[in-house]
Amino acid sequence: MSLLAVSNLSVSLGRRHVLSDVSFSVGEGEFVGLIGPNGAGKSTLLRAALGLVGSQGRITIAGHEAATLDVLERAVGIAYVAQEHQIAWPIPVEAIVALGRTPHRPRFAALSSRDHTAIEQAMRRMEVDAFRDRAAADLSGGEKARVLIARALAQETPLLLADEPTAGLDPSHQITLMRLFADLAKQGRSVIASLHDLGLAARWCSRLILLNQGRIIADGAPDAVLTAESLGRIYGVEAYFGMAAGRAVIQPLDLIQPPTQDQPEEDHDRT
Repeated sequence: MSLLAVSNLSVSLGRRHVLSDVSFSVGEGEFVGLIGPNGAGKSTLLRAALGLVGSQGRITIAGHEAATLDVLERAVGIAYVAQEHQIAWPIPVEAIVALGRTPHRPRFAALSSRDHTAIEQAMRRMEVDAFRDRAAADLSGGEKARVLIARALAQETPLLLADEPTAGLDPSHQITLMRLFADLAKQGRSVIASLHDLGLAARWCSRLILLNQGRIIADGAPDAVLTAESLGRIYGVEAYFGMAAGRAVIQPLDLIQPPTQDQPEEDHDRT
């Protein structure tokens, strides 16, 4: 079943065309990395799928027209981790994570045993259970990010959208998060995450969608999307490609520099 389908999606913010004629679908059990340079439209695409920005085209969530779903119905189907990791409320970490259970219980109802189980599991997965009683507003940036991801995990939706979820995390927690997203996909749930770290994207995602200037440039397996040609053409970089422990390793190395006057182009007519 398609958890999210986007057809001919276009978005304009003011006079600027951010997305143009974008179409794709995500089924069960996929970990999709949304990649592309700054300004490619990745964040806008995620926000449009959630109805947070106006758009043209068709969006369906689990087979239902997104336009017909109310906020609660969307929240049952999709969890969202925003790029901004701001927490202004001086309330405990556990209370923040518990907000993820809101779509699953009547208003003002007490947390059920199922709710408590989901909250505990989410906090353990993101390693924030040790400071469950601390005020979330007092945490470091990386700790806040992990708390907000835990809140999304506690929501237990079929699909999770995350906008640059590894930003601000140390290498250990970046790998922990990517491993977790891959595990969710193995369990039949799906994740769409916008990523700037191409090494993490290549190593952990099952599929990559490459955006540039508001359009999909490539969509497929990581080794088919991330090539020397695509990195040079879209990002303007050269990279190292290798394998380690059966998984791809991609490390951007340097910019691709055009020839200068001091370094003229090679004369191909010389013998």
